[in-house]
Amino acid sequence: MSKTAVITARLDAETLALVDKVASARGRSRAWFVAKAVENAARRETEFLTLVQEGFDDIEAGRFVEHEVVLADLDAMIAKHEARCRE
Repeated sequence: MSKTAVITARLDAETLALVDKVASARGRSRAWFVAKAVENAARRETEFLTLVQEGFDDIEAGRFVEHEVVLADLDAMIAKHEARCRE
């Protein structure tokens, strides 16, 4: 079984020109650049999804602060700062 797969994507002329420009500047092929771009995007998205899941897990476990409490804390911090600035 092959460890790689071929994926087809449609790119507009402007995007293709950008791909060609970057690939050429790095001395690489379009295929190399696109494979790296997809790899990087997939890694970032996976990291994001992991963080989102951690957030859901925290909410489910009750490890969160209500929105109103956060706003009240921020308002208090702002008021304290503004009072110091008036001194």
